[in-house]
This record gives sequence, C-alpha cells and structure tokens, in this order.
Amino acid sequence: MSQKFTRREFNKLVVAGAAGSTLGIFGGVRPALASEKHVVVIGGGFGGASAAKYIKKLSPSIAVTLVEPATTFYTCPFSNWVLGGLKEMKDIGHTYDTLKNTWGVEIVHDEAVDVDAAAKTVKLKTGNELTYDRLIVSPGIDFKFDTIEGYSEEVANTAMPHAYKAGPQTELLAKQLQDMKDGDNVIICPPGNPFRCPPGPYERTSLIANYLKKNKPNSKVIVLDSKEKFSKQGLFTKGWERLYGDIIEWRPASKGGKVVSVDAATMTVNTDAGPVKGGVINVIPPQQAGKIAFAAGLTNETGWCPINPITFESTIHPGIHVIGDSCIAGAMPKSGFAASSQGKVTAAGIVRLMHGDVPAPPSLVNTCYSLVGPGYGISVAAVYKLTSDGIVKIKGAGGLTPMDADDDQLSEEATYARGWYNNIAQDIWG
Repeated sequence: MSQKFTRREFNKLVVAGAAGSTLGIFGGVRPALASEKHVVVIGGGFGGASAAKYIKKLSPSIAVTLVEPATTFYTCPFSNWVLGGLKEMKDIGHTYDTLKNTWGVEIVHDEAVDVDAAAKTVKLKTGNELTYDRLIVSPGIDFKFDTIEGYSEEVANTAMPHAYKAGPQTELLAKQLQDMKDGDNVIICPPGNPFRCPPGPYERTSLIANYLKKNKPNSKVIVLDSKEKFSKQGLFTKGWERLYGDIIEWRPASKGGKVVSVDAATMTVNTDAGPVKGGVINVIPPQQAGKIAFAAGLTNETGWCPINPITFESTIHPGIHVIGDSCIAGAMPKSGFAASSQGKVTAAGIVRLMHGDVPAPPSLVNTCYSLVGPGYGISVAAVYKLTSDGIVKIKGAGGLTPMDADDDQLSEEATYARGWYNNIAQDIWG
C-alpha cells in the first residue's frame, strides 16, 4: 500500500528524523574486517564531521582522523538569526568533544595545506604529515574576492563583511548593524549561482529587516542582486510585503542590481545604474571550492570538484572523496543538510569498499528552512536519486511551503526550523 504525506506531516518526519536523514544507505552495511585502515577527513563542518562519525559508527575498527583548524565550529545555518538578534554566537558553536570521546575520532586542530594523491599523504600547516588509505575532503567554500573591483579580503575583514563563513565575520556584521545610525541603509549584494545556501542572503535580508523595524525604523534594506530570480522567491516576497512593507527593496540585475565595483572609503556600491550608499554593506562575493581542493588538484575548470556520485570519489584522484559545498553534486544545492547527507553516503561507501563490497547506489535528501520573521518560517525539501544523468531530484518528493499557508502553518515552520537545527547539530557534534 502506498502512503502519502501532507506537507505538514512531511516536515514533522524530517525534524524527528534528522539524525537518520540519509535514506537507504545503511541497510546491510557490515563492519570492515580489516584493522589498521585509516581514513583522514579534512574539514569539520556538516559534511566532514558527519562522515567521520558515521564511519566510526558503522565500523569502529577503521581509524578516523579529522583535521579541522577551529576548536569550535560555528554554523552558517542560524548565523542569520545571530545577525537579527534572535540568537547569540554561543548558540551556533559546536566542539568536537563527542566525536573524540564517544566515537573515537582522532581530532587534529591544524590546517591541511597540501595533498599528495600518489603517496596518500596530507601535509599540515605545522609541517606534520598524515598518511591515509582513503581521504575525505570537505573544505566548504572559498571566495573569489578579485571578481569585484575594490573588494578584497582586507575590505571584507574591516569594512564590508561577507559573513558567509560564520565566526568573526558574523560578529563584525552584527556589530555594524548595532552601531549604524537610524536612517542609514543596509546594502546586501548576493552572488551569482552557484553559491553556498541559495536562500541564505534572503533570510538574512528578512531578519535584518526585522531588526531594523524594531530598532532603526527609518532605515531599510536594499538588495543589489546579480540574478533575476532567487530561491523560494515567491514565499520570501510575500512575507516581505506582509511583514516589512517598504523596508526591503530588491533590485535584480536588470533593474540596477548588477554590482560593478565597491568603494570602502565612501561606503558605496557602484552599479550599472549608478552608485548606492549604505551605512552597512554586506558583500557576498562569488564562490569556489575550498582552498585545499585546489591545492590537491581536485577542481576542474568550473572551480568545483567533479565526483562519482555513488561514493563521492573524485573523478580526478582515486581514493579521495569530496563532499559538501566543494563538490559538483548534480541537482543537490550547496547546503549544510545536503553536506551531512553526502557525508553519510560517503561513510557507508567507504566502509563497503574497505570490506571489499560494492557500494550501494545512494538516496539523498535536503531540507532547508528559512525564517522570514521570528514566528514566520518557510521551507523547501527534496529527495534525490542517482540516474544516468547523475544526481537528480525525484519529482513529487519533498515540497515547498504552500503560498497560501496560514498563520499556524507559518508558525509551525518556524518551530520546525528550530527543531531541525537542534537535531542535526546533536546528530553531528553531539
């Protein structure tokens, strides 16, 4: 008998089941018999930490070393809530104690700077070197600062933060918002596709608008977008009209949103339609795979990493798996939930390979919640399968918050968002 779920029922299942969110990858996985096998994981975010934990969970005999510079990982999901004053930095920070003490993952707080695929070694910034049988690279994103005239890493760190890697940049942007004068405008410049968390700049727009409405009512948010459309656009714009009126102004590329250059000295964004001044300017530059992916020779001409979608093994260097934002994963977006899903698939695939078994074709999922206001949530969910065309979305699976959702549904979505975050964070970092 087939079973169908309403949108609301589906969301409840997603929140309740975040800890086991990757579908159909663990059935029949046997522990690896061979001891002394060693997997090194570069990057302790949603993808890398998930992969490290689930390798040990599936096969404790495999040694796993996680390389991550930060002792506390701050998540990009919910960092917009910090900017809007709804959360504090401590609420989105996670340590690696449970991975180490409960699951037996060796944690090395260092930076991977090079990989020798032939010798199967990882060189660390301290000069130390790790050897591996298989390597997982999950480095997130890096920024193409030089694609915007006048913008640079220095400008991002001092005047125009991107805040698209949670941590000091988040704190800088939050302080700028608190310190700006009532009547000054906030300028947000989202990048072109592809980039991390497609709805992220628009949730940020929403929560900053909510902050301004309460604290700086004479200010507004102007979005200068390099695109003509964006993720969940209908749901966002409906929420903006309902909650914020003229506090938010979105300008697509064809209507003055195309950014030509920035001037940090005068706090100006120059567009093809003229200059726009702001009290706070949030420039989110174009993105590419994390730095170590380039150093390891894992990227192609797109700046991202091609992979075999069954196990996320690099098509350039065998024995190296690339997951999360840096990989080319077909229809899957670059999101924390997608990275965690890919990490679990890769963990299962590596265990099978080390046992001499054939990896199972994966089923993958993604769910993305966004807050338009404190009690106004929206979401999108999708299920993916592997076909001859790569990873594709299964038609009819998942869904989007209905455009005609009532107040109770929107409030429930906001509650589900909190539950989703708590569950996935608990699953990964404990």
